[in-house]
Amino acid sequence: MTTKPVPNDDTKSGDKDRLEGEGSYSGTRAYNKATKDFIATGKIDKAAHDARRALDSDEASDLAAAEAKGKAGDPRGIDRKPAKK
Repeated sequence: MTTKPVPNDDTKSGDKDRLEGEGSYSGTRAYNKATKDFIATGKIDKAAHDARRALDSDEASDLAAAEAKGKAGDPRGIDRKPAKK
């Protein structure tokens, strides 16, 4: 028997602490809303200009290091399988 995933609608269930895991519906909704709200502010050009300036500053090496750490994935080892004994 197969079951269909049921979206976690925090507004209906009242269970805001429910663990959804990676790719959660509520996380996607929150990200999409924040992105839409930011676009609506009209501050995209300023943010892009500020980012370019940061990449051309003394902060560039710190930003590159943070990017590399993020791209490395799983910095806390959460997804690593325990060593077999």
